[in-house]
Amino acid sequence: METSVRKLFERYERVFNAALHGEVDMDEVAVYASAFIAASPAGVMTGKNDEQLKQVMAQGYARYRAIGTREMRIRELRISPMDEHHCVAHVAWRATYLRKDQPDIAIDFEVHYLVQQLGAEPKVFGWVSGDEQALLQEHGII
Repeated sequence: METSVRKLFERYERVFNAALHGEVDMDEVAVYASAFIAASPAGVMTGKNDEQLKQVMAQGYARYRAIGTREMRIRELRISPMDEHHCVAHVAWRATYLRKDQPDIAIDFEVHYLVQQLGAEPKVFGWVSGDEQALLQEHGII
C-alpha cells in the first residue's frame, strides 16, 4: 500500500501544480473516495465526489491563482498504516506565493489524509488540516 499511496500523492502534487497554471483536467483530480470527511478549526464537513466537488475544486484553484499561489510541493510524506486497507498519510507541504512589491514567500504546513485502498487505486476519504485562512493572513497573503 505504501508505494501506491506515495504515487497517489505524487499525482496529486502534479495535478495541483498544473491547476495553478490553469492546465487541469478536473477528471484527473479524482483522488477522493465517493464520500469523504474533512476537519479543520472551521469545523467538520462531509462531501461527495461528484460534479459539484469538481466545480468547488475548480473555484478553489482559481482562488489560489488569484492570491498568488505559484507552487505546491510535498516536503515530506510519512505513512502510518492502520490495517491492510487503511492508512494516514501525513503530508508536509510547502506553498510558494508571489507577492506584489515583496519577495516570494514559502509557507510550510501539514495535512493528514485518511486513505483507503480496496482495489488497485487508493482513495482519500478524509483529511484533517490546520487553519489555512489564519496562516495566509499571518503571512500577508490575504
